[in-house]
Amino acid sequence: MDVKIQIYVDDIIFGATNENLCQEFSKLMQDEFEMSMMGELKFFLGLQIVQSEEEIKIHQAKYTKELLQNFKMEDAKPMKTLMHSSTTLGLDEESPDDDSMMYQGMVGSLLYLTASRPDIMFNVYVCARFQVTPKEVHLQAVKGILRYLKGTANLGINFYRSHNFSLLGYCKADYAGDKWERKSTSKGCHFLGRCLVSWTSKRQSTIALSTCEVEYVATRQCLTQLLWIKHQLEDYDIYESSILVLCDNTAAINISKKTCLAL
Repeated sequence: MDVKIQIYVDDIIFGATNENLCQEFSKLMQDEFEMSMMGELKFFLGLQIVQSEEEIKIHQAKYTKELLQNFKMEDAKPMKTLMHSSTTLGLDEESPDDDSMMYQGMVGSLLYLTASRPDIMFNVYVCARFQVTPKEVHLQAVKGILRYLKGTANLGINFYRSHNFSLLGYCKADYAGDKWERKSTSKGCHFLGRCLVSWTSKRQSTIALSTCEVEYVATRQCLTQLLWIKHQLEDYDIYESSILVLCDNTAAINISKKTCLAL
């Protein structure tokens, strides 16, 4: 048995499978340093933590409600979806610019919320591309995200008690989803056992010539993230020899199997 400790500047959280170890570490730290013990972890860096015997839930309901109040959206009608499928965001130089300061504040606040809300990540990242000269259509898209949050403020991430530490990744890419620059976006989610621990949505830096190419790049990025998680687990004496990446493009899968192109 041992104690796991995480430190961020002057904020410290620690835990152990044996409660006595936590008490001993707490006393040791208080004897050595002047600090306050806040008890069981319930709130940390804007994240709300709810613990039970079988799971830990992390959400940002309080932050979400404050966000809606700050931008006067607390009385807005909730939306069931983040964005209408027909919505197209792009560079329209003829339309007048909107309030960039307010737009940047909204996007920045939403980016922080993606720490526990993978469901809004793709839409927020798309809106973040237009922070320099936002138009009315961009502002309405961000307000649509806020209206969606109004009805889903309590959603979060659940981490279940388990001895399964297998690594699994799902990856996907849209071909030339950016209609103006013709670039594609890689998307992926990464599981430790049955718990979602990481998620990504990133526009690819180059213009691809085929769906095979964009899916292969997305697969490589997904595997890179899983390898990073694998090395992090080794710091906790957890060693996983195999990593599974799931991709829905047959050509990209076949290329990945070639020895000369192994990732």
